[in-house]
Order: sequence, then C-alpha cells, then structure tokens
Amino acid sequence: MKTDYGTLSQTINGLKEEGYTLDFNIQDDLLVCHTNNTQLSPDDFEIDGVFRFEGESNPDDEAVLYAISSTKDDIKGTLVNGYGISADAASNDLIKKLSTHS
Repeated sequence: MKTDYGTLSQTINGLKEEGYTLDFNIQDDLLVCHTNNTQLSPDDFEIDGVFRFEGESNPDDEAVLYAISSTKDDIKGTLVNGYGISADAASNDLIKKLSTHS
C-alpha cells in the first residue's frame, strides 16, 4: 500500500485498485456495507492504512480515510470520516474503538 496517493478521491481510487472496493459507513458502532449487507464489529476488522486530508481553503473539506480489511469475511473497503468542525460524534466513538483494536 502506498503512503501518498494525492487527493482524497485519488486515494480512494488507488485503494480500489489495490482491492479496497467496498464502501463502509458507520451505523450503531458497527461498520456496514450496504452493497453486500456486511456488518463488522471492531473485533471483525483491521485498519490497514489511515490517510488524512485537510482542505486548503475550506475547513469542511477535512477528512480521514481508513483502509479496512476483514480476514474473517475476506473483504476490503474504505471508510471516510470527517474530523474537526465536520466530525460526527458517533463516528469518532467508533474510531476510538478502532484505534485501540490494532
């Protein structure tokens, strides 16, 4: 996995080329993928990479992109989480769980 792909969209596309094809969202302290109806608790996955992006002129453009894999389900995907002003409190709670799960 590369450490720098460029912009947020370039990084998402680069990770897709590396097999991180699913799009995860946070729901009730779980990661969910609506495409294949997968639900992952923090014990079910690993964070393979973290990419931070800061907007040059707009603080609302700040985001963190996580590359996530689950050997249990043999899947890979990404999770985008806003931070700073646009951070979602529920998302941050789950991310705290993830950071202690390494």
